[in-house]
Amino acid sequence: MFDVGASELLLIVIVAVVVIGPKDMPLAMRTAGRWIGKMRKISGHFRAGIDAMVREAELEEMERKWREQNEAIMKANPVLPDMNQMQAPTGTETASLPHAGEAAPVAEGDGVSEAQAKPAPKPAEQAEMHLPPPPP
Repeated sequence: MFDVGASELLLIVIVAVVVIGPKDMPLAMRTAGRWIGKMRKISGHFRAGIDAMVREAELEEMERKWREQNEAIMKANPVLPDMNQMQAPTGTETASLPHAGEAAPVAEGDGVSEAQAKPAPKPAEQAEMHLPPPPP
């Protein structure tokens, strides 16, 4: 856009020396440098803002695509029943099975000892374990 070659730059320096004078040239160069630095800083800040907006737009687009793909997968693969539904028997079998925490009825000829037929401890019983106090 602004293509300034060596000959154009040399012409600008000669005109500046003639117009400003060699005595005030260092002050003019310092001032020009400050202005150029401010312009670069502003343009860098502007560019960073534009880049952030582009990244946000790309992120929103990716999230939308992910959501659409997730919905398509969920429609194609129906939800499997959870473990409670899979383990719960249906019909008349429910009445004959023990509930959680109850011991299963044991027939004498089953070959199951009394220790094996004992129900598992409940979470409250497990919490009553006596542990030594922590060291000071």
